[in-house]
Amino acid sequence: MLDFRSAESLQKAVLSGNTTRNAVAKASLKQADARKELNALIHKEDHFSEEEHPGILTGVPIAIKDNLLHKGRPCSCASKILEGYIASSTAFAVEQLEKAGAIIIGRSNMDEFAMGSTTESSVYGPTLNPWNPKRVPGGSSGGAAALVAAGIVPIAIGSSTGGSVRQPASYCGVVGIKPTYGRVSRRGLVAYASSLDVVAPIASNINGAARALQAMSGFDPLDESSLQQPGENFLEAPKSGVAGLRVGLLEEGLNDGNQTGINTSLNNTAHILKEAGATCTMVSLPDLSKALAAYYILAPSEASSNLSRFDGIRYGPRAETEDLYSTYTKSRSQGFGEEVKRRILLGTFCLSSGYYDAFYSRAKAFQAQLQNTMTDLFNHVDLILMPTTPGIAPLLGSHDKDPLNMYLSDIYTVTANLTGNPAISVPCGISEEMPIGAQLIAPHWKESTLLAAGAVIEEAVGTMRPSPKSSDDHP
Repeated sequence: MLDFRSAESLQKAVLSGNTTRNAVAKASLKQADARKELNALIHKEDHFSEEEHPGILTGVPIAIKDNLLHKGRPCSCASKILEGYIASSTAFAVEQLEKAGAIIIGRSNMDEFAMGSTTESSVYGPTLNPWNPKRVPGGSSGGAAALVAAGIVPIAIGSSTGGSVRQPASYCGVVGIKPTYGRVSRRGLVAYASSLDVVAPIASNINGAARALQAMSGFDPLDESSLQQPGENFLEAPKSGVAGLRVGLLEEGLNDGNQTGINTSLNNTAHILKEAGATCTMVSLPDLSKALAAYYILAPSEASSNLSRFDGIRYGPRAETEDLYSTYTKSRSQGFGEEVKRRILLGTFCLSSGYYDAFYSRAKAFQAQLQNTMTDLFNHVDLILMPTTPGIAPLLGSHDKDPLNMYLSDIYTVTANLTGNPAISVPCGISEEMPIGAQLIAPHWKESTLLAAGAVIEEAVGTMRPSPKSSDDHP
């Protein structure tokens, strides 16, 4: 019986000749069919090459988010406006994964154009949380997190603009790591907010996250945001330990507004790191709440510009009208969902004449200030420890009439995207039979430190698996 929760075990099984790439791929898709009620995999591959690609992901089945291009395959960003679009090229990250031997088994569900925190805004319908099908898996990479948590794949690739990998990883009890901005090329990732978007892996354990990050990293001369970076061996990083590391426990993270279990799990995580040889002191980031406000100005502003290309002329269904302006208007009105339209309108307002300086310019100035604050903090500590989310996964439909409450769930994750720092979410506890994630943020290019600390937490807490319960078993 193959273990789809471990990339390492699958790689060894294929390299030893105990199984084949094709057999692994078919078995993974069989698992997906058995859990189709989750609605996590929205497009499945039907042919897999037996060509050998010896590497750190040989024979490992991987799902990619529906906003990453894969030549010859559909890419809809879970939106009606991209219905029928077939990619003409392959994203850099996907190319790198395939070079490392990975098998791309299909595309995971997501919030439309990555705008959301629940994976309920998808044109394909919501994804369900494998821990409790009455709850969301998080978003916008909720399909990816659900596939990993359900044991369908050991690794799935998502994207993070404000927390879209760490938040669903926390809600689903798996590992999500956001790399430093510029470490993984954005080429082939459909843009939401270009200055914040990052391609990022979700994995069943630290080892899998390290393998995916190792495979995808590298300089891409065709992406202007791709940066030259120091060579890293992320596979060795989890063995490094945390002895001598200075961990800053964020004071604002121990918030009375957090749900039951969050603060206790965070304090337990700090204790685990101290027991392993790290020092732990309290640190403060008073502007944490302002970061959320700045994010919801900057990201929608960039989205309003990036999504202007989707006009019914070059992509997707076109509304039949009497003039060009009406074609644009009606095609977008029919093609975009409510959350996407909400964010486009918000961004367009913030960029409009008379409001640009009052909103966008002030948010950019705050972003620069926040980056300086984080740089100063990292002169005193090596890692910042805080919750990934203020609560466990919410019930399906609970944010339908209250999108602001959904936005507030990003309060702990947006900072790392605004500053470009790498960050990780690692399972650290359980509350109400649902997983809780601890978040660690590191200085730029210090993903190895995140993986080392994550491995220590994982060893102490263990990897988490949802119990095979029906929805009737849950309150």
